[in-house]
Amino acid sequence: MELWDIYDENKERTGRTMKHNDWNMKPGEFHLTVLGVLMRPDGKYLITRRRMDKEWAAGWWEVPGGGVRAGEDSKDAVIREIKDAVDEKKIIISIAPGKTLAWLEEQFGKKVKLVRCMPNTPALVGEGMTGVCCNEEVSDAEMQDVLKILESCGKAEMLPERLIDVVVSVSGSSPAYVFMFIEAMADAAVADGMPRAQAYRFAAQAVLGSAKMVLETGKHPGELKDMVCSPGGTTIEAVRVLEEKGMRSAVIEAMKACVKKGREM
Repeated sequence: MELWDIYDENKERTGRTMKHNDWNMKPGEFHLTVLGVLMRPDGKYLITRRRMDKEWAAGWWEVPGGGVRAGEDSKDAVIREIKDAVDEKKIIISIAPGKTLAWLEEQFGKKVKLVRCMPNTPALVGEGMTGVCCNEEVSDAEMQDVLKILESCGKAEMLPERLIDVVVSVSGSSPAYVFMFIEAMADAAVADGMPRAQAYRFAAQAVLGSAKMVLETGKHPGELKDMVCSPGGTTIEAVRVLEEKGMRSAVIEAMKACVKKGREM
């Protein structure tokens, strides 16, 4: 008999379970399902039609998926749903934080070609940064194919698996820090009279241009900072206040907390 965990409105397990399709949930409660979106190289997606004898949504079209069983999380369920269809020719690419190559191989219960990577949201605009590692089953030629896929939405670099959690903090999660910085700069500009939409454009372009200078000049960020700071000027005064308020330390501590959380997942 298949059992499902029942979750509350805060996405926490209630400690109660339900039989498959029994639907004995209270208002605001739910159970987890997982969906697999499969796209062919020609851009077509796999969809399936539910059997007509299904109790719910009989005959509806949907992407493949299934219920998350009691005691499983969504990652466990995804692997259970696909592992019988995975053979030695297929490559599994995982973006699950904290789940090592060894853990993934254990879940499949057999030798599988595994790639672990950590992308970030700027991939949505073609400027992503992805850290990548793989197990010994993946050949160099296959890894080059994987990198080509990942580089279609930005940049990708190979690195040892022990650094993947560092990738989470330095690029996977860091867009959030940068968005906060842009928002704070815009807030300050608005406080001094600039219209908000214009403030966002000025702040975002300054961040974009500064990042390009780091990447394209090859100069140390500290040297580039010093180039902006004229003696006794406005910039060095702003830098002084940022140092006084602990900006550098706050960023470092936030990133260390991010790495710690990733390793605990």
